[in-house]
Amino acid sequence: MKIAVSAALAGLLALSSVLPATARAQDTVPVDAIVAVVDEDVILRSELDRAVNTILGQYASQPEQLPPRDVLERQVLDRLVLMRLQLSRAQETGIRVSDAELEQAAQSVASRNRLTMDQLRQRLVADGLGYDEFRVSLREEMTIERLRQRYIQSRVQVSEAEIDQLLAVREVGGPEIRLANIVVAVPDGATAEQIATAQQKISGVRDVIAKGELTFSAAAIRYSDAQNALEGGDIGWRAFDAIPPAFAGMLQSMQPGDITEPVRGPNGFQILQLVETRDAGRQTITEFNAQGVLVRVTPTVPAEAARQKVEALHARLAAGEDFATVARADSDDTLTRADGGDMGWFAVNAWGNAIGNQLQSLADGQLSQPFQSEVGWHIVRRLGTREQDVTEQNRRNQAREIIAQRKAEEEFERYLRQLRSEAYFDSRLAAPAAAS
Repeated sequence: MKIAVSAALAGLLALSSVLPATARAQDTVPVDAIVAVVDEDVILRSELDRAVNTILGQYASQPEQLPPRDVLERQVLDRLVLMRLQLSRAQETGIRVSDAELEQAAQSVASRNRLTMDQLRQRLVADGLGYDEFRVSLREEMTIERLRQRYIQSRVQVSEAEIDQLLAVREVGGPEIRLANIVVAVPDGATAEQIATAQQKISGVRDVIAKGELTFSAAAIRYSDAQNALEGGDIGWRAFDAIPPAFAGMLQSMQPGDITEPVRGPNGFQILQLVETRDAGRQTITEFNAQGVLVRVTPTVPAEAARQKVEALHARLAAGEDFATVARADSDDTLTRADGGDMGWFAVNAWGNAIGNQLQSLADGQLSQPFQSEVGWHIVRRLGTREQDVTEQNRRNQAREIIAQRKAEEEFERYLRQLRSEAYFDSRLAAPAAAS
C-alpha cells in the first residue's frame, strides 16, 4: 500500500530527486547528461529518469494508460521545470520551511496514514523512496504552496457585492460534481494553423474516448497538456458555480461518464468528463450558550497564582454567588466581562478547543471545574444548546470560496505562464512523435 499524502505531494514525490555529487575527472562513472537548462540551473538525465521511472512504477499494472516514453519524458520534464522555477522564485522572495515545520508535516503524514514515524520510514523504503528524499519532496511542496498562497493573497479579494451577485444569478450550495479534464494547449500569439491543429487534436482525442479505444483517464495521461495529466486529468469536486460558464450549461444536463464537446478557453481547447455527483443537503451545527470567567496568566501573574485565584472564584460560584457579578468584578476576559461573562451563542470550538471540550462534557446549567488553556485559567457554565441551520451562512462562504478559487486559479496560472516565458529554457530532449 502506497503512502497516502496530498495530491500535490504525490506529484512532488514522483518528481523528487537528489542531485548526484559532481563527477571528478578521475572518476570512472560517466558524466551525467544534461536534459534541460533552466536559467542558471540544469536538469540532469538521472533526475528525469528517476521521475519517469517512478511514474512507470505507479502504473505498472496499467502500462497501457501511459503515453510513449518520449511523450512521458516531455510531460515530466515540464513539471520539473515549473517546480524548479517556483522553488527558485520562493528562495528569492525569502520563503523558507524550517526543520521544525518539516518534522511536524512529516508526523502529520504518518498520522493520516495511521503509522508511527518508524513505520513511515519502513513504508517509504518499501515504496522505493528514501526518507531523506521524502523530506526533500515534502519541503518542496510546502515551499511551493507558500509561494502560491503569498502570491494569490496579494491579488485575490472577494467583495460582499460579488457574493450577492453570484447568489442572485446561480444556485450555490446545491449538488457538487467531480470532474476530469483534457487540455490541448495553444501558445500565446498562436497562428491560425496552430489553432486549427490543436482543435483537430482535441476532437481526435474525444473520438478515441467515445469509441472506447482509451478511457478518459488514459487519454488524459497520453495527450493532455494540463499539469494534472499524470493524475488522469482529475480536477476533484466542484460546485456548479465553480465551473466556467462555457462548461456549466453543458454539465447541467450530463450524466456521470458523459464528456463535453471541445470548448476553446484562455489556454487552448479543453474537454471535461463528469465523473460523479453528490448532493450537499441542509447543514446544521450545534451551538452552545455559556458564561465564562478567565484569570489570565501574565508576566506579573504566573500560572500558579492564576490557578489559586480561579479556584477561589470557583468556590464562591459553587457556593451560590451570581456568576455575572463575579465575572464583572474579577474576569480578565475583556470581550465578555462587561456582559457578566456572557459568551453568547457559538459553535463548539469558537472560543478554543479547551473551552469546547469542557462544554461538551457539561450538562445545561452545570458549572465546570477550573481548567487551563494557552491564555490562562477558566471557569465556564453551560447555559444551553441549540441546533442552528447554517445552510445560508455556508452558501455565502461557499460562494466566497468559489469566487476566490476561480480568481486564484486564473491568477496563479497566469503567474506560472509568466515564470516560464521569462525563464531561459533549453530542452535537450528530442521532439516527441506526433499523436495519431
